[in-house]
Amino acid sequence: MHFPKKCSVFKVVLSALLVVALLQLMYLSLLSKLHGRQQRYKYSELFETNSQLKRGIFQHHKNTRKERLKYSLSSGGIFDPSGQYRVYKNIIKSDFTANHEPRGGSDRTKQFALATHTSINNLYHLKELLGRWRNALSVAIFAHAQDVKLSTALIFALSEFCPQIQALVDFHLICHSGEIASFPEQDREQFAGLQDCQDVFSKLEKHRDTFQNYAMGRNVSYPNNLLRNVARAGLDADYTLVIDIDMLPSQNLHDEFLNFLKRRAPRPDEVFVVPAFEIRHARKIPATKTELLQLYQVGEVRPFYEELCRKCQAPSNYSSWVNLQGPGGADSTELWVAYTLSWVDPWEPFYIGGRAVPWYDERFRQYGFNRISQACELHIAGYSFSVLSSAFLVHRGFKVSREFHVRKDEENRLNRVLFRQFKEGLKLKYQDSTRRC
Repeated sequence: MHFPKKCSVFKVVLSALLVVALLQLMYLSLLSKLHGRQQRYKYSELFETNSQLKRGIFQHHKNTRKERLKYSLSSGGIFDPSGQYRVYKNIIKSDFTANHEPRGGSDRTKQFALATHTSINNLYHLKELLGRWRNALSVAIFAHAQDVKLSTALIFALSEFCPQIQALVDFHLICHSGEIASFPEQDREQFAGLQDCQDVFSKLEKHRDTFQNYAMGRNVSYPNNLLRNVARAGLDADYTLVIDIDMLPSQNLHDEFLNFLKRRAPRPDEVFVVPAFEIRHARKIPATKTELLQLYQVGEVRPFYEELCRKCQAPSNYSSWVNLQGPGGADSTELWVAYTLSWVDPWEPFYIGGRAVPWYDERFRQYGFNRISQACELHIAGYSFSVLSSAFLVHRGFKVSREFHVRKDEENRLNRVLFRQFKEGLKLKYQDSTRRC
């Protein structure tokens, strides 16, 4: 019988297992404490005040991006011409903007950038946009009431946690003139859980259904044209494409357009139309014209605003664009001008324009005539509209009337009256022009 020896071996093995288990528990405990310390460090890095930092272990660390943001907010911003909105320009500057010095001379490399606008409930679209556009981007954000503080905090968190945003994205904040933005020093509980870029976008996702577009409050008007101008003015770019944040450009549009400029010098009175489409929500956004046409042929993609205002986009001449025959085929990486058009009412194309392009009229707010008015002025000013061969924009989801806010038609009627006044003003502004809208 050898039971005593076997029991002794069993006790040794059991003791060893207990020691290993104890060491694992100690290791996990240390990891947990380290994670907690890192989390507190992340929060302190983002939201603690300077005096709090000096009292703690973070005395050596100085967040220059935070300091720039606090300085920008402390200025109080500037009022727009109407006096109804407060504008904080470049509250966050990208590394690209901070390191870019404007250079003169015709031989320098041309700059082409994207400008967009949004409210906080649509800012989550930025993630998908950055997946497609990896170049300079200017974002103007409108916030109201409690969303002013939330927007400020999330803009800063995005700039801290997301390397691509640090590198490429400039942010501007717009609110009502009676509201003042400030750095969120006291929001520890709300933001302590933010650890990385995905955490910030997850928080934005949760905020996406807070309110319907253009329905932020009874007396709150979304100043879309002011936002477009602020975003565009924030860029030192030779050419800019202004889009809505829930649209994606075709793949490699930036490089293809700059290569196009090397082959063909644009006329000073020319803009380049990028045809716009919309796609069913469940479908993957096409990257190339070939992919777009495959979905177009089976009805999964259709012209932008096809149901809501077909004539607003029809002048782009989609049938000609879809059936183009030219160098390189549909998937050619070489852009060229497919055809050139004159403006007709009520066309509101998305386009790439140069520095001299007229600004959007900021009196237009909410729904209706905000982009048509600007296209109308381009026409009066003598511009032509050259349609690019394989560049395009895609909006996720079909635009349908039932998804719009209840005051859409009322706002459209009010802006129609303003549009008539706007056209009369153009006659005085461009007295030598023989064109009319």
